[in-house]
Amino acid sequence: MESIARERETEKIVKDVGDHTENISILQSIFLGLQQVLAMDLFIPPMVLAGLLSFSVTENALLIQMTFIACGIATIIQAGIAMKLPVMQGPSFVPLSALAAIGTTSGVGAMIGSLIPGALLIAILGYPMKVFSKVVRKFIPPIVAGTVIVVVGISLMPSAINSIYTAQGSFGTNMFIALITAAVLIFCMYVGEKSKTKFRYIKVASVILALGIGTIVASFFGLVNFSSVGKSAWFQMPSIFAFGKPTFNIDAILIMLAIYFIIMIETTGTWFTVSKVTDEHLDDKRLNGGAFGEGLGCFLGSFFGGTPVTGYSSNAGIIAITGVKSRKPIIAGGVILILLGMMPKLMNVIASIPSVVINSVFAILCVVIMMNGFKVIKEVPFTERNMLVIGVSIMLALFAVLMPANILNGLPNLVTYFVSSGTAIGAITALVLNLILPQKLEDRGVATKMTEVSAKVN
Repeated sequence: MESIARERETEKIVKDVGDHTENISILQSIFLGLQQVLAMDLFIPPMVLAGLLSFSVTENALLIQMTFIACGIATIIQAGIAMKLPVMQGPSFVPLSALAAIGTTSGVGAMIGSLIPGALLIAILGYPMKVFSKVVRKFIPPIVAGTVIVVVGISLMPSAINSIYTAQGSFGTNMFIALITAAVLIFCMYVGEKSKTKFRYIKVASVILALGIGTIVASFFGLVNFSSVGKSAWFQMPSIFAFGKPTFNIDAILIMLAIYFIIMIETTGTWFTVSKVTDEHLDDKRLNGGAFGEGLGCFLGSFFGGTPVTGYSSNAGIIAITGVKSRKPIIAGGVILILLGMMPKLMNVIASIPSVVINSVFAILCVVIMMNGFKVIKEVPFTERNMLVIGVSIMLALFAVLMPANILNGLPNLVTYFVSSGTAIGAITALVLNLILPQKLEDRGVATKMTEVSAKVN
């Protein structure tokens, strides 16, 4: 009887806490939603993609604008009706290399068209097929998820560093600006992480501060041009297929199908993080709902020309800091993203930030992404088998990233798209090796370690 009474009391406390977290005002939701938006840094992926596609400042601003709107819609869908967890959706870093390869080789229309079939397939796997949860539990253990995140960071890092070398301006000037920008970002992240006072919020604004100070420094060298800002409107409704109508290239579609599944590995890790922070059970229904919501969000986002969306793990940190586990601020954040996406003048301000500043921040973010992957991997025993899964995946990803241009250009389109994405190579290698390497090799590794320890003791 006593245990039953205790269980009922616990259920009442949990219910009270849940009711309390949902019972927040509209103003609180807007404030917390804005804080979630500021923590996302979602303008970085479209700016990097625009640079890889050699877009003009105006086109760059339009891509950022459409990305904001796509992410806002996807966030409302995911948090409001699909997964029903406080998950913010933002543009994924994973497909940048592949999208750039498709866009430069077959045109922006083919790039947009390649996003549509994969998005629909992911949504269908969630609902009505309801098989996504089974795929996750069978094929995406921590060793695979962590390795994919590491590979994402490592694969994108060379692009960020190379863009600093080749940015407008002299080498010395670019390196000086890059070092100042990176130093500001690292300082803000470190102070925000270590501080137990109000300065801890400096971490939330670290990217914005780094971009702002980096741009100010770059302006002294004549590298900043805000002329497009004055010509742009304050408010503008979004337009469908602003970069042209989609065309459907079978090679581009096939590579993006593979990329979508890699994105789902990435976003699944975020879902598990959010479920832990919010104390919400991530059951099969939520996993399938999440796949449906993400697929639908990516599908609608493709109409605006944005990159595929994914759950942003940085927002789980904001939830942990504020203690507010309600979905209301997340939905408010989605609305804010849509409204910001309808402000071309603001988007042109962002698009005018020099590429050396953007890529300095991007390079540090690649390091952060990589280390977050190692955080996941550290929970896995470092046996001989697991080291092969992790190490070979990283090695093959680097083989793809460092492939000389003359070899890459001589390959068929499908192979070019695939090899252009080191992330795709590394992720698929991790999946395959985890499936085919026998567990006996892992046991042999454990036995070897135990023998070494025993020998040292004796």
